[in-house]
Amino acid sequence: MFIQTETTPNPSTLKFLPGRTVMGAGTLDIREAAGAQQSPLAEALFALDGVSGVFFGSDFISVTNSGADWQELKPTVLGAIMEHFVSGAPLLNAEAAAQHGDGLQGEDEFFAADDSETVATIKQLIETHVRPAVANDGGDIKFRGFRDGTVYLAMKGSCSGCPSSTATLKHGIQNLLKHYVPDVRAVEQI
Repeated sequence: MFIQTETTPNPSTLKFLPGRTVMGAGTLDIREAAGAQQSPLAEALFALDGVSGVFFGSDFISVTNSGADWQELKPTVLGAIMEHFVSGAPLLNAEAAAQHGDGLQGEDEFFAADDSETVATIKQLIETHVRPAVANDGGDIKFRGFRDGTVYLAMKGSCSGCPSSTATLKHGIQNLLKHYVPDVRAVEQI
């Protein structure tokens, strides 16, 4: 098994590509060891000294370190990922797999009913123009709400805590949405 690695705009995060499907549907962002119990692979990664975050995308795993040296941490992360996939163990335990939707369980979207057409356009732009680029950088972005001209988005994976995420939101996503949707005045991360 060959696992490729890529850097991300977040220097604390590396993207690992195992060459196979990681999450069949949706994404999962685990930001603390306590949340790792839902995945045998996340548990193995959080057991490594220096791992502070794990994000599962469709065909990649983003791992965030807490200041450890990537030269030392990267081989152990590669080993844990390889061991998991070679073992044939499921990514999620049965309980987590049963309740997992798109990685945002319990987080409802909010917007006024008369904004539904605007929200549909915003979601389509995010799906077609933004999510692929963000996934390429080892993260994910989800629409969370629209109120008073402001679009609220949740950034996950390497995008969460990335030094350039504010620039991505304000200069990239906000400009794109304002261009195509005149009702959009601002974009905020929640």
